[in-house]
Amino acid sequence: MVAKVAIMKNLLPFVCACVVCQSCLATPVRVAYIIDGDTFVGDVLLADKTEVKSVKVRLRNVDTPELHGNCESEIKQAKFAKQRLGELIPIDSVVEIENVKNDKYAGRIDANVYDAANRDVGRVLVKEKVGRSYNGGKRKSWCE
Repeated sequence: MVAKVAIMKNLLPFVCACVVCQSCLATPVRVAYIIDGDTFVGDVLLADKTEVKSVKVRLRNVDTPELHGNCESEIKQAKFAKQRLGELIPIDSVVEIENVKNDKYAGRIDANVYDAANRDVGRVLVKEKVGRSYNGGKRKSWCE
């Protein structure tokens, strides 16, 4: 519980700034590391030059296989998805996030993420069949 409180304190300035300002339509984030095929950790750069460190960002509207999946096939696909996300948004690159919302898990946000070429990274993953469209709710199995 203490860890969740600390994480939420980290996110508070970011969330408040996005609610208050219109410039948050596109917020830069420096990629720190890739967690899996649809989630990364980054340092958010606010308009006032404040940096919010270690924000977990989940790509909106995409689902990729889980690294701790239910079958070998899912795990293999998950490793590829993580690798591909790392290629699209390399560590230390700066991406833009928009449409930021709280995630269902504390300490994580959902956002549309745009790479250096201004492509919606989630849509790229879906187009390449590395991930699939997802709008919340129960996830389909990757083991079928």
